[in-house]
Amino acid sequence: MSLPHAILTALLEKPSSGLELTRRFDRSIGYFWSATHQQIYRELGKLEAEGHIRALPTQQPARGQKKRYEVLPAGRAELARWTAASQDPKPLRDTMLLRLRAAAVVGTAGIEVDLRRHLDLHQRQLAEYEEIQERDFPPGKDAPQDRLQHLVLRAGIDLETFWTGWLTHALEELGRLPAEDPAS
Repeated sequence: MSLPHAILTALLEKPSSGLELTRRFDRSIGYFWSATHQQIYRELGKLEAEGHIRALPTQQPARGQKKRYEVLPAGRAELARWTAASQDPKPLRDTMLLRLRAAAVVGTAGIEVDLRRHLDLHQRQLAEYEEIQERDFPPGKDAPQDRLQHLVLRAGIDLETFWTGWLTHALEELGRLPAEDPAS
């Protein structure tokens, strides 16, 4: 149920069209909550039908023009309700962890290459997050909204830092295992 809340958040930050929302998801919200163009448009229709958002009036005929949406009081109230509600953390589901567990019983052939690939991907994501932090959150940018947005980015930085450290450790550990007998 979080996609509608992600859209409400984005629209409260800035009224947008579906295409603009898709681009914003690709640049920011999508780092922690992804959605396709079709999912966003489908959810916009539902939110509008529920009275949570409305299309902004246009000064020109709507034919071929992008609809821009804004959040209505009912949408703000729904987002506030959802934000204040208690939610349990989701259990971690990661195929790499499961594959390592399987490697313990079937052998490690091929897993090192993918561990290295994952390490590279996490290192690149960490570098991207650090660039965003340097660009968008310079010292002194202390407004409450900025501090909360920076906190979300810090979660991404901390998570990528964890994964790069863990993957480095996993590769070291894998390197210390005795060589496998290909005949077994």
